[in-house]
Amino acid sequence: MTTKVITIDTQILKKNEIAASENRELFKKHKVLAINLLSSPGSGKTALLVHTCSVLKEKINVSVTVGDLQTEADALRIARAGVPVVQINTGTACHLDAHMVQQSLKSLPLEQTDILFIENVGNLVCPATFDVGEHLKVVLLSVAEGEEKPLKYPPIFQHADCVCINKTDLLPHVDFNLNQCRDNLQRICPHAPVFEFSCKTGEGLSTWYNWLLNKWAAAFGEAC
Repeated sequence: MTTKVITIDTQILKKNEIAASENRELFKKHKVLAINLLSSPGSGKTALLVHTCSVLKEKINVSVTVGDLQTEADALRIARAGVPVVQINTGTACHLDAHMVQQSLKSLPLEQTDILFIENVGNLVCPATFDVGEHLKVVLLSVAEGEEKPLKYPPIFQHADCVCINKTDLLPHVDFNLNQCRDNLQRICPHAPVFEFSCKTGEGLSTWYNWLLNKWAAAFGEAC
C-alpha cells in the first residue's frame, strides 16, 4: 500500500512538471514574467494585487490568475483595478497546479501581458510542492500571524524569491516581534529580500513595485 501511494504521487508530480514546462515555454514566447503569490488565508494577497495592479498598469501590462476554493470575490476586486483577471475555483483542492493555470491562460491576453500574477490558494503547505511554471515565488505573511511562520513552514519560504510582510500598520496593536521574524527569515531563506509594508496605508509599497519592475526589466532587457 505504501509503495502504491508513492507511485501515484510521483505520477501526479510528473504530470504537473510537464504542464509547468509547457507554461514556461508559453511565458517565454510571449515575454511574460510569471509570479506565483503564496500565503496563508487572510494575509492580504488580494489587497496587495489590487494596489500593485493599479500602480503598475500605468507602466506595463499586468494580468492576474486567481485561485480559490469557491466564489469570484477576489477576481472581482482585482478586476476593478482595470486589469485582465481569471478566477479558478479549485473545489476541494488546496493549491493551484500547472494544468489549472494552463487552462486559465486561454482566457488572458498573454500577447499583451508583461507580468502575470498567479494568486495561489491560501495555504502554506500544498502550494510549495506544485510548480506552475512561474519565474518567481513570492511569499506573503502578515503581522496578524506569528513571527514563527518561516520556522513552522520552511519549504514554502526556502523557495521564495522574496518575502513580503504586510499589515505593518497593525504593529502597535498586535503581539508580533518584527525583529524575530526577520531573524527567522534570515535562517530559512537568507537569499530572499524582505519587503515590509501596509496595503491599508500604502507605506512601504514603492520598494515592492520597484523590485517587480526591475525583475521584469532584467528578464526581458527593457528599460522601465
